[in-house]
Amino acid sequence: MTKNVTRRAAIGMGAAAAALAATGQAAAAEGRTPPAATQVRTGGCAEAIRRTYLEQKVKAGGVWHAHIAMVDGAGALETVVADDADRVTHGYSVQKLAVAVAVMDKIDRGQLRLDQRLDLNADIILGGTGIYFLQTVWGDEVTVANFLTAMLLVSDNTAVRMCGRVVPALEINDILAAKGFTHTRVEPVANPNRFYLGVTTPRETHDLLWRLANKTILTPRSANFLLGILRWINGYHDGIRRTMSSAERSRVATKYGADFDDLGAARHEAGIMFDAAGAPTLTYALFADSLGHLDNYGSTHPAVQAHAVLGRTMFDAISATTNRTTRSRHHVAPFRPVDGG
Repeated sequence: MTKNVTRRAAIGMGAAAAALAATGQAAAAEGRTPPAATQVRTGGCAEAIRRTYLEQKVKAGGVWHAHIAMVDGAGALETVVADDADRVTHGYSVQKLAVAVAVMDKIDRGQLRLDQRLDLNADIILGGTGIYFLQTVWGDEVTVANFLTAMLLVSDNTAVRMCGRVVPALEINDILAAKGFTHTRVEPVANPNRFYLGVTTPRETHDLLWRLANKTILTPRSANFLLGILRWINGYHDGIRRTMSSAERSRVATKYGADFDDLGAARHEAGIMFDAAGAPTLTYALFADSLGHLDNYGSTHPAVQAHAVLGRTMFDAISATTNRTTRSRHHVAPFRPVDGG
């Protein structure tokens, strides 16, 4: 869903990098700790993530807004990178996480069911990413579980419209507001059941992910349903999970978003890494805009290459970390190929 940013958003986004640099320089001159990407807890693992983030950000170009946090040895979640983390920015398909949470919230309240069926007709089909538009013929009946899986696993755009049929745009925003999100919103249009995916911030995306992983934003059953889709190895592999084994990939729940606007290309990715025992250990919310290579949606885009390098660094950093304090864990079954039959 491509939508141009407003003039106000364009001015804000264009000034972000300069403001961040100026703030850091001023703080350094006064002997203070700069309050953006330079804020990081001490320790070799965090320092490696911070260094890699800064290197890859410069290499990829564009304007970045990011939040990365990881559990320390005592089990406390601490910020590793907070780079313009409160910037309100277009989330593109990363916003599908918030939409899915709103749908599951309505299920948790008994107003909707995962097995509820809706018709899938030609007039609702939307192109871009996904699978439904590839069918070329329609008339199916699909469950809520079906289109949520399509929306999160292969970022299906038609599935967004299907979500709007069961949770209209204004209701989605009301649910997100009730959960404490100030900026994370979809953008309503004339049709109450359709919307643009809207805006968020890296910090609020981190908050959504951490609460999802700890099963405090939804019931455990609903949280497990979404996490199972996001962690499955048939999902997105070009970025954070690119240089990982299948077992390593299954420990990462991730959602990618890509589009362009008047400022250039945007390449986003956000997710959660789990330790070997299934405890959430690290979150990342990486939003990059004003990039080049508008038509390259593959693994060779510079920002996506940066995600891959950073993903390997982050996963290695938590390889020896165990989150012993959490009461919430999530597991996925090991992948086993099946040869029909």
